[in-house]
Amino acid sequence: MPSKDPLPFWRTKSLDDMSSSEWEQLCDGCGRCCLVKLEDEDTGDIYLTRLACGLLDLKTCRCRDYAARHEKMPDCISITPEKVRTLGWLPPTCGYRRVEEGKDLLWWHPLISGTPDTVHEAGISVRKLARTEVGIKPGWIPHYIIDDFVDDGVEAPPAPARKKRAGSKR
Repeated sequence: MPSKDPLPFWRTKSLDDMSSSEWEQLCDGCGRCCLVKLEDEDTGDIYLTRLACGLLDLKTCRCRDYAARHEKMPDCISITPEKVRTLGWLPPTCGYRRVEEGKDLLWWHPLISGTPDTVHEAGISVRKLARTEVGIKPGWIPHYIIDDFVDDGVEAPPAPARKKRAGSKR
């Protein structure tokens, strides 16, 4: 028997057709777009660092002053549908990127899991990786370059732990 539940907005709308509320909900709260990036002027290559914008709350991986972020951090890039199509550094796990590519959101996305905690529990957020850029001298930023995140194992939730039976020696 077919389900009478309507499909969620991210399955029926393009990025361009989403309301501002829907757009904001699509953000998974990983904080990866708030990491400082360096561009090689000769090659155009982008290097990711583990340094986060000074406005990023490293516990929640959300901006501390989202409304005024552009005034306080002029280098802050607003993620727009056009930017999703052109920014190669958006991770493959990004909700915006996945919807643009016709993929569904992953199990840990707050719209799927019902909680913002799963993005951290799955190891997708920058919570345990990042440190603030505040106080770092510009010449030292290259020392914080990292390899891109490894996104293995994010397609399916981890298998539940096996429980020991009472009296079992395992």
